[in-house]
Amino acid sequence: MKEKKKGFWREGVRVTRENDPAARTSLEIILTYPGLKALAAHRLSHWLWKHDAKLLARMNSQLWRFLTQIEIHPGAEIANGVFIDHGSGLVIGETAIVETGVKLYHGVTLGGTGKDSGKRHPTVRKGALISAHAQLLGPIEIGENAKVGASAVVVTDVPNDVTVVGIPAKVVRVNGKKDESIINSLEEMREASYHSSHL
Repeated sequence: MKEKKKGFWREGVRVTRENDPAARTSLEIILTYPGLKALAAHRLSHWLWKHDAKLLARMNSQLWRFLTQIEIHPGAEIANGVFIDHGSGLVIGETAIVETGVKLYHGVTLGGTGKDSGKRHPTVRKGALISAHAQLLGPIEIGENAKVGASAVVVTDVPNDVTVVGIPAKVVRVNGKKDESIINSLEEMREASYHSSHL
């Protein structure tokens, strides 16, 4: 039997309660949480974008940018069940993909480098956590359940279940543990991948 999908608002309220201990009632979450409002507005913007009403889509996204301080390009693909905490200053670019269960904090940028065409923005896989002011740049992939530390600058892929911090972001934990040999091996692969893609 096929599992019934939860509606956007129900899922948004559930995810907010699960991730924010300050959240009290469903009504309070719906009326006062800018991340949930921005995601709801994005659903309309994205629909307009997909139906060739691109100017209206951009106008709607800019209105909600003004109201929430969260800028989401109408072309971005965002699943239900994403949690944006505070959100002020958050930017999500046109070709970004954000899967369910992702947590995004204020000041995060899912941006481009200005050097790529086509897919120019990050893909953030299921359950990843992107901490405040982290900058994810280019057509990189952040793996499932990966964690990106506050103010990190990420320009290469981050594997599943890995924690990265710093500028540029370096692996510091794998599956929550500090295993130096695995960390060094992953860093060598990430470094090689970065250099091969920038030749």
